[in-house]
Amino acid sequence: MRTMADHLSAFVARAIPQAGGAVPILFVSGAQGIGKSTALQRVIDSAPHRIAGMSLDDFYLTRAERARLSESVHPLSGTRGPPGTHDVALLGQTLDALRHGSGGVPVPVFDKRRDDRLPTEEWRALPARPDAILVEGWMMGVLADFASLETPPLNAVEAAPGALAWRRWQEEQLAGPYAALWDRADAFCHFDAPGFDCVLRWRTEQEAQNQGVTLADLPEARKDWVRNFIAHYERLTRRMLSGGRREGAVVKVGVDRGVIGGS
Repeated sequence: MRTMADHLSAFVARAIPQAGGAVPILFVSGAQGIGKSTALQRVIDSAPHRIAGMSLDDFYLTRAERARLSESVHPLSGTRGPPGTHDVALLGQTLDALRHGSGGVPVPVFDKRRDDRLPTEEWRALPARPDAILVEGWMMGVLADFASLETPPLNAVEAAPGALAWRRWQEEQLAGPYAALWDRADAFCHFDAPGFDCVLRWRTEQEAQNQGVTLADLPEARKDWVRNFIAHYERLTRRMLSGGRREGAVVKVGVDRGVIGGS
């Protein structure tokens, strides 16, 4: 049976010759905890191509920058992950440096335990002009939908006082800087979860890994934090699964993260 890494490797192998000699920029989406980061690393380690792999997560705004957003937009905007909490300009500059520069290109590193970006001296370096550039993230390619602002809250996070301003701000970000970022992609690959319901289990397992403990040892308070955390992502995750995203290759993934179909 073909794995997520197998499908991603085939996606990359198709994209490189289609780029006509240029370095293709490829965006990979998938719900939190689905395994896209692991699949990307396996492709990097085994592919016959030189691949520069990055995560959208490493381009989160700093904790201080998000604190300022929580004051100027809404307290919910201080939580990392949703549109508006990434340094899209820095990601664009990094893509340019990888595609056209020379030598080592510095790439930020975000420490999820500290909920902050590491100092520049602790960033990693990727070689410029690889055969392909891959960026993975839960929301790569999601489309803005201002009509959704007329719909009621999906969960307790969206029902918070004044949260409609937060939702509107996200749609504005998607229609502006994120749409411009999506335009830079040569192709998209979407790993589809069976539904949003399994994301809680996946993300809880991921949190245990982030904290360096087993799932059984993850404190109940942290599990409650995960449940609240993914509520910030629910609307856009459901939107992507229903087709509200840029077109691309689609790989269907089961609850056990095994591939059950793909294009």
